[in-house]
Amino acid sequence: MKNWSAQRTKDCESRERDDEFWYLSFRLHDEFVKPYANKIPSWGFPMGAGNTLGEHSWVTKYSRLKANGAKERFWEGLRRVIEGMYSIQKDHTRRMRLPWNEEQAQKSAQEAYQRVFEGKWSPPGRGLWMMGTEFVNGRNDSSALQNCGFISTHDIQNELSQPFSRLMNMSMLGVGVGFDTRGAMQITLNHPDAPSGFTRTIDDSREGWCKSLEVLLDSYFTSGKRRPVFDYSAIRKEGMPITGFGGTSAGPEPLIKLHDRIRDLLDNRTGELLSSVDIVDIMNMIGKCVVAANVRSSAEIALGDANDTAFLDLKDWEINPERMGPDGWGYTSNNSVIAESGKDYSHLAERMAMNGEPGIIWLDVVRKYGRLADEPNYRDQRAMGVNPCGEQPLENNELCTLVETYPTHHDSMDDYLRTLKFAYLYGKSVTLLMTQWPETNAVMRRNARIGTSMTGLAQFVETRGWSELRTWQNAGYSAIRDWDKVYSEWLGVRESIKVTTVKPSGTVSLLFGVTSGCHWPRESGYYVRTVRENITNPIVQVMRDAGYPVELSQMNPDTTVVITLPVEGPEMRSERDVSIWEKTHLAQLCQRYWSDNSVSVTVTFSKGEESQIPALLSTFDGQLKSLSLMPMADGVYAQAPYQRVSREEWEALRANVKPIDWNALYSPSAGMGEADGELYCSTDVCEVKR
Repeated sequence: MKNWSAQRTKDCESRERDDEFWYLSFRLHDEFVKPYANKIPSWGFPMGAGNTLGEHSWVTKYSRLKANGAKERFWEGLRRVIEGMYSIQKDHTRRMRLPWNEEQAQKSAQEAYQRVFEGKWSPPGRGLWMMGTEFVNGRNDSSALQNCGFISTHDIQNELSQPFSRLMNMSMLGVGVGFDTRGAMQITLNHPDAPSGFTRTIDDSREGWCKSLEVLLDSYFTSGKRRPVFDYSAIRKEGMPITGFGGTSAGPEPLIKLHDRIRDLLDNRTGELLSSVDIVDIMNMIGKCVVAANVRSSAEIALGDANDTAFLDLKDWEINPERMGPDGWGYTSNNSVIAESGKDYSHLAERMAMNGEPGIIWLDVVRKYGRLADEPNYRDQRAMGVNPCGEQPLENNELCTLVETYPTHHDSMDDYLRTLKFAYLYGKSVTLLMTQWPETNAVMRRNARIGTSMTGLAQFVETRGWSELRTWQNAGYSAIRDWDKVYSEWLGVRESIKVTTVKPSGTVSLLFGVTSGCHWPRESGYYVRTVRENITNPIVQVMRDAGYPVELSQMNPDTTVVITLPVEGPEMRSERDVSIWEKTHLAQLCQRYWSDNSVSVTVTFSKGEESQIPALLSTFDGQLKSLSLMPMADGVYAQAPYQRVSREEWEALRANVKPIDWNALYSPSAGMGEADGELYCSTDVCEVKR
């Protein structure tokens, strides 16, 4: 039998040594790609002085460094993405000795490229950022492409520290992680004996950090363990670059703080049971560490019991003041309850009215249905929770494989149905790769779950109507199911148990110029948008020099700044002009006719609408799989991503800014470094409720 790995290595070695994309087996023809260098893509919402939020998103979040140190232009990054996508297919067919038609693949890939360039579909932000890189294609590893995942603590009595270290590992790869409190009251805490007789040197790697967490937690979770002593000297110093994922190191301090916080939480509690609050606190502390370490932004959702008062009080800062503010950790997760349709959850309405929490996950509906327009199929009977933004039901250790489509950028439904072929194929291609975690691979190979998303849906119904959206969604779902039969048979893999979703889509929506997911815009017309950047990113000084206000982040002042931009958005109703009923109805329509996974929706409500929350929960009971609410009142938290300002304030901000020299930021001398990737699991629209 031919050794595929050896042959691939031989093929790679036979190429030119200066080929930085040696790990891609499929390449678009140069004569096709080169004309795009002189084409201008349709970037997203404009901001002051004629710049765009779209280009800002591209250069900071997705554009990677080329071999000469310059940043990729959009047309170059898109080539990397499409070549990575089709290389996965080609490698799979070689590995499985399946048919492969190079000419047909070239034609397909060119159309896929063209349709992304035209803003008709795109990978999620993580795909724009990582697809076609050595990190993914060179290692045959999809971990960096996955937006989010879920970890259950239900078997914590046997797994001990594993759920916590797995969440840390995934978070450090940029994966947003959901978790539950099912493991509460299963472990009796132990106070470690005197320090062990040797010092454990922490390796300067993701695995090293995670192993130190395991060792520390296991000393409290099992009896007879000695207190570990750690040596942090091997961890790279503050300011040193982080290879592969980009960014710079914050040194060992965030890990030291994590260890200290866990000791403060668990010391001197011998004989006590690990509580739901303990589980959430440890997970949140890990999220705080990951953010502070500059390794990756972090997003979490904690799923608890609807009658667990201590869990429900976690974001009552008067009861838990230590969890809030710059030194706290409670902000790193949104908190929701696992619910059952037909039961009364009106007792949660008063809490929801305060800060939008908890959200609700109707797990019985998740397990019973795909699309709610269809008969029950129980394909998700093993689902345990959801990802942080709530659009993907997941089993324990399962990850999300997402892709984006933009129906408002299509003139006809037939054109949109054609686009769905390539969007679906991107998601299916990602499922052909393994991740770093065997337990995850076992689930994902069995389910082959993908989530083909629609975004800009509020714009669609405002311009084309609700009936038209329902027609497109019905036809689109059928088309994807048909394509899944065709491609699963060709690739020799299982058909996907779920194929559609609605994700929040914030950053890629900015890039392609549509509203986010099924949400109406925070503001329409003229408003202020804030973006967060690492304090060391060269773009900070560039934007400060161009006149944009720059200030330290109130939540992470040591590592992050907030830049304020005057933005001109789409002319349509803003969320303030739309009732909670209409917002929820759009999510319900999407859950019924499009998404066989779930729908990420945060229904914002105006002052006075909070009294309608109990009726809303009762009315839509059994018609949604998840629901989150959030008050719109100004001042809910400082430095919010979207802020309404008067026309006079907007014009004053606009008058002080001048055009940014984007060309300079793409040059090798700019020192931009690798892209930061997406904030949280997919966007800062999946907002943390503070």
